[in-house]
Amino acid sequence: MTTMTAEQLSQQKCVPCEGGVPALSLAEVEDRLHSLPGWRLNGPRIRKEWIVKNFVEGVEFFERIGELAEVEGHHPDLHLVDYRNVAVEIWTHAIRGLSENDFILAAKIDKVPVRLKSSG
Repeated sequence: MTTMTAEQLSQQKCVPCEGGVPALSLAEVEDRLHSLPGWRLNGPRIRKEWIVKNFVEGVEFFERIGELAEVEGHHPDLHLVDYRNVAVEIWTHAIRGLSENDFILAAKIDKVPVRLKSSG
């Protein structure tokens, strides 16, 4: 089995999942995570965190992710804490685990523009 790169994943389209299919195995999940820097396993979900420039940028980042999620028909959990710490968690609710859709969406989220807090 050849793992897709982040670029290849981002070119895919999420497909509707109504359940009835098995979640990816832990080995499959770990294999796919190698293609997505910054994403990590968090229980039955994958998660990535950012420190954005300010509160408004966090909200705007979530708006851009929301637009993407609607197009893909796959909706992540969005978290904004302490006004600029943002996190995104993705999983396939219908199977209570991870599917290929989750990694496709993660790769696409990584392409969403975001202004991060400067390190200076």
